[in-house]
Amino acid sequence: MQKENGVNTQVQAEQDLNEIMKVRREKLAALQSAGKDPYEKVKYPRTHLSEDIKANYDALENTEVAIAGRLMSKRLMGKAAFAHILDGKGQIQVYLSVNDLGDSYAEFKDYDIGDIVGIKGKVFKTRTGEISVHAQEIELLSKSLLPLPEKYHGLKDTDMRYRQRYVDLIVNPEVKNTFVVRSKIISEIRNYLDNLGYLEVDTPVLHTLEIGAAARPFKTHHNALDIDMYLRIETELYLKRLIVGGFEKVYEVGRIFRNEGMDTSHNPEFTSIEMYQAYSDYKDMMNLIENMYKHLAEKICGGDVITYQGEEIAIGKPWARMTMVEAVKKYAGADYNDWKSDEEARAAAKAMNVPVEEGEKATKGNVLIAFFDKFVEEKLVQPTIIYDYPVENSPLAKRKADNPAFTERFEYFMYAREMGNAFSELNDPIDQRARFEKQVAAKRATGANAEVDEDFITALEYGMPPTGGLGLGLDRLVMLLTDSPSIRDVMLFPTMKPRK
Repeated sequence: MQKENGVNTQVQAEQDLNEIMKVRREKLAALQSAGKDPYEKVKYPRTHLSEDIKANYDALENTEVAIAGRLMSKRLMGKAAFAHILDGKGQIQVYLSVNDLGDSYAEFKDYDIGDIVGIKGKVFKTRTGEISVHAQEIELLSKSLLPLPEKYHGLKDTDMRYRQRYVDLIVNPEVKNTFVVRSKIISEIRNYLDNLGYLEVDTPVLHTLEIGAAARPFKTHHNALDIDMYLRIETELYLKRLIVGGFEKVYEVGRIFRNEGMDTSHNPEFTSIEMYQAYSDYKDMMNLIENMYKHLAEKICGGDVITYQGEEIAIGKPWARMTMVEAVKKYAGADYNDWKSDEEARAAAKAMNVPVEEGEKATKGNVLIAFFDKFVEEKLVQPTIIYDYPVENSPLAKRKADNPAFTERFEYFMYAREMGNAFSELNDPIDQRARFEKQVAAKRATGANAEVDEDFITALEYGMPPTGGLGLGLDRLVMLLTDSPSIRDVMLFPTMKPRK
């Protein structure tokens, strides 16, 4: 019976919606028949935005203004009414009366919540002290044919919020603020890097090769050239070509595409920021990212301690720094240096029930990575840099001179989440070719058609200076600084499975 009542309620809701849509279309048809088609309006001479009026009330009192926006509320009281108009800066109240508007007042009474209107009038305060506009003229600029979500419940269904972000932005002001902050974060990052002498560049999104990296690309076809092409999975290799070419500090804010799974911190298309600096190494990149985060926290959040999902994150304190070997020893109690062979490492993994993807082919480095994934990452809540990664999972990083089993690579973590990745970049073309070939062989074993990027090898053969490089996921950074639990909350239009 309960299910039947639920079905009946849904059917009734659909019938109500259909009736509302029918009535609104009838209103539109009547307007068009009367020669008042609202869709024919091409512009409106707006003079002020809502928040500007409120912020400058003393100077604007009794001044005539022209405002425009979406009708969000309407309270009729016979020959007078109050309404609220939503524009790009917020909402403002409007007072309307038949004495001021004449026939336009009758037309206003027929407007629907969601309609776009233009209003001219004088700025004043009501008896309750609310800054408002006393309407002298009103004009319908666009007709809304679908009703907005009910005022007190709003748009709460997360699936619908992501699918219909345009409605989400109208009825949930805090959502709009998230994307305003996102824009500010990008601007501050650009300002920060520009002030350090970095040059922003653009590199190709379409690649002719499926390279050997672990990420799976999206494949498409170029009709004119009759070749398959791939959407980029990183901006790295082209940016390093520019270092070869003589640019010494470059960065790119770039859209990345990976044909992989989706969860609260992964979307198949996302934004990365990668930066490369000649004559520097991964320790310089450590200092760069730590200082940049402190700058962002101050500028965006007003302090260097932020709260994310109820957890205080002390961005301003010196970040912890540990090698991967040290971190695994601390949090898992396993010491890489005690493993005398790959066999001993695999035995240690079995003894502690640590799954190792490579199985019986696993090296000590593979096992160390597996221990890190199982025991360490979840512990890294406060800002932490983990450095010196095994060569097995660092094909583009320079080997450590004193221990070639490891590379000069680091990742940094906050709230038990990897936030970015950096290297002392490999610039030895012979070593790079060997690592690419190994990576390509592994990928081809899975059925992929990966190839060595011969042009990148050629670039390295011309000589690339010692270089530090760093990449970070912008979306995860925005999640952190806006206290958003899901990556979909910080992407205007996240990837969604089509509705049937």
